Amino acid sequence: MKTVLRGLAVRRSTVRSASVLVLIMLPLWPALAQTSPAGTASQPDTAAPPAAEDPLGRSTPFGAVTGFVRAADRADFALAADYLETRMRGARAEELARQLHLVLNRGLSADLDRLSRVAEGNLQDGLPAARDRVGTVGSSSGSVEILVNRIERPDQPPIWLFAADTLELIPTAADELAAFDLEAYLPRPLVETTFLSQPLYWWMTLPLFLGLAWLLGSVLARTLLLLLRPLLRVITKEPDDRTSATVTAPIRLILVALVIRLFSMISPTLQMRQSETRFAAIVAIIGLAWLIVRLSHIVTELRSRRLRQRRMLGRVAVVTLFGRLFSAAVVVVAGLALLYRAGVDLTAILAGLGIGGIGLALAAQKTLENLLGGIMIISDEPVRVGDFCQVGDQTGTVEDIGLRSTKIRTLSRTVVAVPNGQLASMNIENFAQRDKFWLRHTIGVRYETSADQMRYLLAKVRSLLHAHPRVERDGARIRFVGLATSSLDLEVFAYVHASDMAEFLAIQEDLLLRIMDLVDESGTSIAFPSQTTYFVRDKSVDGERREHAEAHVRAWRDRGELPFPDFGPRQAADLQVAVEYPPEGSVLRSR
Repeated sequence: MKTVLRGLAVRRSTVRSASVLVLIMLPLWPALAQTSPAGTASQPDTAAPPAAEDPLGRSTPFGAVTGFVRAADRADFALAADYLETRMRGARAEELARQLHLVLNRGLSADLDRLSRVAEGNLQDGLPAARDRVGTVGSSSGSVEILVNRIERPDQPPIWLFAADTLELIPTAADELAAFDLEAYLPRPLVETTFLSQPLYWWMTLPLFLGLAWLLGSVLARTLLLLLRPLLRVITKEPDDRTSATVTAPIRLILVALVIRLFSMISPTLQMRQSETRFAAIVAIIGLAWLIVRLSHIVTELRSRRLRQRRMLGRVAVVTLFGRLFSAAVVVVAGLALLYRAGVDLTAILAGLGIGGIGLALAAQKTLENLLGGIMIISDEPVRVGDFCQVGDQTGTVEDIGLRSTKIRTLSRTVVAVPNGQLASMNIENFAQRDKFWLRHTIGVRYETSADQMRYLLAKVRSLLHAHPRVERDGARIRFVGLATSSLDLEVFAYVHASDMAEFLAIQEDLLLRIMDLVDESGTSIAFPSQTTYFVRDKSVDGERREHAEAHVRAWRDRGELPFPDFGPRQAADLQVAVEYPPEGSVLRSR
């Protein structure tokens, strides 16, 4: 029941949003019909110097064509004749203008917004420099190219006029297309009365036109979603239709724009076709941007869900950030496209955005440093949420990796926030990523321990290290390493297989307790710092042994064989393998 109610709410919200969008755009439609983009990228508009203005707007191809259309739409054919390259005057010129207007209304296939807005015209259309193509008109006798020429005038700025060779073909084309003149069958007040440059009958048919376009767009959207719904379920792994509900509205809007564009192809006048084409382009831009943003949200949500399932919580923030940045970029691009369609010069806007971006980057240098540092930490993963690590002089567990800082819960249960910019350049010791733990202890036993007791203890502890299932056998050892001030020192060295610190401490505890049992079993005990005073009768130096040692030294000195500061090469060679190792009785002697 909740799913059904949610679906109904989404549908109501979608319909309400689309309706508001159409209501907002309706008042702007006629205004946008009088504007157009500032030229195309293929034209050198920005490099051309400003031309002297003609009172009738004939300084550019765009101004000449649109000026003629506006004059002819008002039935001012005397003024419209001033846009023709013809020697005719008076009624004959006006009749030619009327015929040209009829031909343009009935058959011109062109986008007037793409006409050049500079005095030189479009220099990259393959035509002579003083000649531009407006479009083509189809007729039974063949296609008629509508061309404009740049006319040089003495002591006056050049102007653009409809070419004379084009006008020669207009009467024949007008006779063929006159049979399809819808306005000839309408009452003259509906045709001649205009509001915002549009005839009255156009405003009367506008609600029906939009309603039909919305109905056809909705039908096409439902049909398309029926085909896409199984694919969306496979991609999103969702059995319900929440995903399809979120993309229904933008898809419907795009299809409505397509229907409006198709309807514009059968509109009776050029002005209506241009208005409908522009409106369809605006609706399509909004719908496409809306659809891309919705798909971005879906992808971001799916990716975040999978990261949470894999317990990679640190990357969720980065995925969300990139999703939001992408959506913001789509909105900005859509806004620039709408401004371009409305005839706004984007050069100054882009330059301002560039300067503003540089200023913002300089002002937010530390913020950007921390943001990029957070992205590097999450992508490189030197630490993850939940890892126990040491960062600088702080030791603790990572609780959160944000876009600005990383929060560490210290051993004293305080939270330290380290800026990501600093963290990315610091040495990080991650204890959680150890594959095994290092066990290293020095055990001191009492000096009263005999050599055989020490051998027994070493053998038993060595057996323990080799036999323990959680100790890595390769490299595990115990060695008698020193005679300390108050103890005989044994070094225990081994690697322990454990998944975390708690498990390692438990295994280490078990090993140390077993070693204590073996120390006790050997008959000795752990030494502790102490000083022992022995009271014994003083024993004089053995004179015979003293004389024997001094005689050996005198003999070495007399023969020049005194082994100080070291043995000579011959003496060292004679001493090689002079000591039996392993000692007598060792288990290794049998190998």
